[in-house]
Amino acid sequence: MKKHHLKNGLRVITEKIPACRSVSFGIWVKTGSRNEGFENNGISHFIEHMLFKGTDQYSAAEIADTFDSIGGNVNAFTSKEYTCYYTKVLDEHLDIALEVLSSMFLNSTMDPNDLIKEKNVIYEEISMYDDTPDELVHDLVTTAAYKNHPLAYPILGTNSILENLHSEDLIQYMKSHYHINNTVISVAGNIDDLILEKIEKYFGEFSGQGQSLSPTPPSFEADQLFHYKDTEQNHICLTLPGCSLKDHQLFTMTLLNNYIGGGMSSRLFQEIRENRGLAYSVYSYHSAFEDSGLFTIYMGSAPKQTNSVLDVTMKTLESILLKGMSTEQLKKSKEQLKGSLILSLESTSSRMNRLGKNELMMGKHLSLDEIINKIESVTTDDVNSLLSKMFSTPFAVAMVGQKEDVFKQFRRDRLVI
Repeated sequence: MKKHHLKNGLRVITEKIPACRSVSFGIWVKTGSRNEGFENNGISHFIEHMLFKGTDQYSAAEIADTFDSIGGNVNAFTSKEYTCYYTKVLDEHLDIALEVLSSMFLNSTMDPNDLIKEKNVIYEEISMYDDTPDELVHDLVTTAAYKNHPLAYPILGTNSILENLHSEDLIQYMKSHYHINNTVISVAGNIDDLILEKIEKYFGEFSGQGQSLSPTPPSFEADQLFHYKDTEQNHICLTLPGCSLKDHQLFTMTLLNNYIGGGMSSRLFQEIRENRGLAYSVYSYHSAFEDSGLFTIYMGSAPKQTNSVLDVTMKTLESILLKGMSTEQLKKSKEQLKGSLILSLESTSSRMNRLGKNELMMGKHLSLDEIINKIESVTTDDVNSLLSKMFSTPFAVAMVGQKEDVFKQFRRDRLVI
């Protein structure tokens, strides 16, 4: 891994992988839904869409046709804290990909007519999301945890807010947030020694200047939210405070998540699905943000079994709290984490993502050996200390489904220690 700066100061992180024939290239911008206000919520995601709608050089159809014709792909995503535009192509086609992607990033036309059409596309995307209760419940529980803080804003925004956004709003937002200090380029794959010259050629004209502002940290509110929907299942999320990206306990948190609900051998999966057959889908995950984090458990079950699922979940968590993780259980979780980490590094896309996110959000990079050493250094005392810290507050809870009475009876403070 090497870190460079273009003449304009833009950070570029590269990793040469000679054994492969592909190159993954990403442009990372430190802006997402948490950087928005209530009046323009969804604008980061809207901009992501509009950069594909045409530039001074290429129409939207020509952008798509160019990447199809070289057998590559181009896409983008928006998160709570950043936006990424990326492509994966054969090494011999990298110049073509850079030319088109740089044109999209630097010379998007933001045509008002395209904007009107793309609003309708996003309205449909929001509707599709609202029709997916097992996705909707995750946004709902983030609101239950953070209430009115921008981290609780939906990434897609809302129809009423998007309706009032115009091309000038998107252009002004880009001027404020799409600047050199907020942007990182990451490249991984079969690159040659001319890679910096190529990036300089296409991104050297990027001249936006600005400051990366430190956002206000959220407080954990532990609220309870219910959304009625005529569904066959109740979809439930239970959330506790987790670790930030820079927290020294982050690897401990990852190991603990693996043990609780991170895989098929996890305690919750085995107890709820395998041993009792009470749910098809049950899992946990950890979301790490710049200054905070959330540990979330999801379960989907038939209304008649919801009480049983919640009861087994709480008894399982209570057992984990009382007994902690044994040395053998911790060792198993470490091997699982190391295996998934090493396997992920076989993909140029995963390496590009890792490079870009680490530089953008933390400004530092750990080698594989350093990461493994940090994983190995976690002790059972570390895990048990984190457990006590996490369960010192009631859950934030959200449910999408029909039976609110079941939901109201749930004691969010049952495991508070």
